[in-house]
Amino acid sequence: MLSPPLPAAAVVTVTRVVVLGAGIAGHTAAAFTRHWLGRGDTVTVISPRPDYNWVPSNIWVGVGLMKPSKVTFPLAPVYERARIEFVQASARELHPEGGENDSTPYVTAEFADGRRIDVRYDFLINATGPALRFDKTPGLGPEGGHSLSVCLPDHAAQTAARLDEEVERMRRGERRKFLVGVGHGTCTCEGAAFEYIVNLEFELRNRGVRDKADITWITNEYELGDFGMGGMHLKRAGYITPSSVFNASLFAERGIDWITRAHIHQVEADRVLYETLDGVHNEREFDFAMLLPPFSGVGLKAFGRAGADITERMFMPSAFMRVDADYTARPHEEWKASDWPRTYQSPDYGKVFAAGIAFAPPHAISVPRKSPNGTLIAPAPPRTGMPSAMIAKAVAWSIVDMAGGAREPTHCASMAEMGAACVASAGANPFTGTAASMTVYPIVPDYERYPPYGRDIKRTFGEIGLAGHWIKILLHHIFLHKARLRPGWRLIPE
Repeated sequence: MLSPPLPAAAVVTVTRVVVLGAGIAGHTAAAFTRHWLGRGDTVTVISPRPDYNWVPSNIWVGVGLMKPSKVTFPLAPVYERARIEFVQASARELHPEGGENDSTPYVTAEFADGRRIDVRYDFLINATGPALRFDKTPGLGPEGGHSLSVCLPDHAAQTAARLDEEVERMRRGERRKFLVGVGHGTCTCEGAAFEYIVNLEFELRNRGVRDKADITWITNEYELGDFGMGGMHLKRAGYITPSSVFNASLFAERGIDWITRAHIHQVEADRVLYETLDGVHNEREFDFAMLLPPFSGVGLKAFGRAGADITERMFMPSAFMRVDADYTARPHEEWKASDWPRTYQSPDYGKVFAAGIAFAPPHAISVPRKSPNGTLIAPAPPRTGMPSAMIAKAVAWSIVDMAGGAREPTHCASMAEMGAACVASAGANPFTGTAASMTVYPIVPDYERYPPYGRDIKRTFGEIGLAGHWIKILLHHIFLHKARLRPGWRLIPE
């Protein structure tokens, strides 16, 4: 016998939130969404990797001071304890209008064995992060190329092993050439490469072979210390110092040479071929090269209800997702801080959001420059670490409020209205190590609010010293504690 229908007041609405990616942004969004939603609601994370990786500490793995197991942990037990569903698969397709017979939106994910699954959602957070585009430069990368990386724990471990080999050769009296930086003219994450080169230099000194090493920094930055943010002006000891001077001082003190305004167009077994902004082609020999790749979106496809391809509608040519930013093409000098997104909501699909690297920035922060040959040599905007987590938390909060009845996003996290702190290790030793501690506010400069530098000088500063190293160690343990969702994790700021 059929049961009578429940009275309207007894009908329970279940909210299904699906998060694509389990990096800093995706993991943060899933954790807070699950904490704030009701017990009957569901949060599902779809990610191809079984582990969480605290990426900032990959630098220490890359110089042999940590093993990959110290910067990763399995996600499944953490999500089981937190009542988060985990699907270890790669998101392939977005269907924000549902299918022909059902208007419920869904994501198509693919398992490693080729099987596919459709996961339906009420709200979607795209936090897929970047695709590592080693293919953009012939010969770049550790897989079939001639350079090394610290982007992934396995890459970093491979880099550490190569470093050990180089150290042994230097101990036998050989002189070796080290090249560190970015492997393409449009790269981002210069900060990670910067952190690696100063750790590398420190470690070579620590192992007693620094006198046998030539170390060179190669970058697409117009000036040192640009970091894809157009540089900074730091308040130090009562003086305002450009980050170009700050970085040059660090390199000069450590005997590190540098090449700026460079686009590497090929990596060979023992040298890179590169072009500089003045159009001159040159080469640089190396024995050891750690070069970061450019990023793109992961290549999600999007389809309408009738099956029409709407990928170009939802994503920029870079494969990063369109959000509530102003993507109008115009000269760099006409772009404004207000062009940057605030809610990270898709302009066409109100239940779809992006967080972290997955969203498309409206424009470069650093001035885009081309060589006389037409080669773009300019850093892309950084969106990693602290900004990724802050954006993810704001998106999660908005979704929870919208699930509760709000008509539109309720929380904002514009990079033009938030600051960021960065502690870049410059040598890991509890007694002689150092770290560069920097804060910037706002991340995206706003020259209308903060002339002439675009940032609040009172809240933008940098120092280097042993205290920063201890802070870096503390942050490593604190953020892994937070990521494991252990007691008190919600009290730890992003």
